[in-house]
Amino acid sequence: MTRVAAIDCGTNSIRLLVADVHPQSGELVDLDRRMTIVRLGQGVDRTGRLAPEALERTFAACREYAAVIKEHGVERLRFVATSASRDAENRDEFVRGVLDILGVEPEVITGDQEAEFSFTGATRELQGRADLTKPYLVVDIGGGSTEFVVGEEHVRAARSVDVGCVRMTERHLVHGGKVSDPPTEAEIAAMRADIEAALDLAEQTVPLGEAHTLVGLAGSVTSVSAIAQELPEYDSARIHHSRISHDRVREITEWLLRSTHAERAAVPSLHPGRVDVIGAGALVLLAIMERIGAEEVVVSEHDILDGIAFTVAEAAESGNEAADLR
Repeated sequence: MTRVAAIDCGTNSIRLLVADVHPQSGELVDLDRRMTIVRLGQGVDRTGRLAPEALERTFAACREYAAVIKEHGVERLRFVATSASRDAENRDEFVRGVLDILGVEPEVITGDQEAEFSFTGATRELQGRADLTKPYLVVDIGGGSTEFVVGEEHVRAARSVDVGCVRMTERHLVHGGKVSDPPTEAEIAAMRADIEAALDLAEQTVPLGEAHTLVGLAGSVTSVSAIAQELPEYDSARIHHSRISHDRVREITEWLLRSTHAERAAVPSLHPGRVDVIGAGALVLLAIMERIGAEEVVVSEHDILDGIAFTVAEAAESGNEAADLR
């Protein structure tokens, strides 16, 4: 076993996984898994730059994670940065800050790399399940982008497109610094049109219609699962590998898009940082299900973080020193 840490810094949140990993058997034992809403992508779609306050929120989370990593005696760390930092003109400032705090340089990965990590993390423990038919379509709905991956044991095709819960919210629902409460029908239609155009792009690369099992990842999907189960609080164990029917996703999405901020904030399982963006995220999920005719989505708590952790352990086995903290 190798003790590793994986950090995934996206548009809306930054997440940490500390785990003991056996790369040959595929066994991964969680020691610490946490998430902080930092909104690194605040305003990036409009300005093309990472906002100073967004950078400081992210660096504060990095300082917290550095303490956790030290406490657990982590041997190797990999820090992956996704959509927002790919798009930003001042991403060098972000890279320097992370390097100063954690001692490793964040890898600003491509959408295709992001998709590969997500697929590995989501499907490694599903292999061999008799109740799930291949190929899988793994969809990772993030803050700034959504990754689509089709494959069996390995990735066959992947594509990242620029629709996510934060990007859609900021593009269509924010006016004069305020979020529509609730959105108008015209705003919802504009969001849906953007999502459908992105699905058209994804289909140019990924055979969405060939998928037999839809696997959904990340906070928008897990939050919809928590709402569907009417959980009194967010419960990863009950969310992981839960299944949500198309009808239930549609029902929840419609409620989220006609509810007020106060009504959404009253949902006990919904993280406060997702209250304003969950409607857009749920709409992305619903549009995907309708495009491929999926009757249900299998929800996974294991995603890009787990995929990153496996790559760190595999690098340790091969003697790669890049992420060695010892």
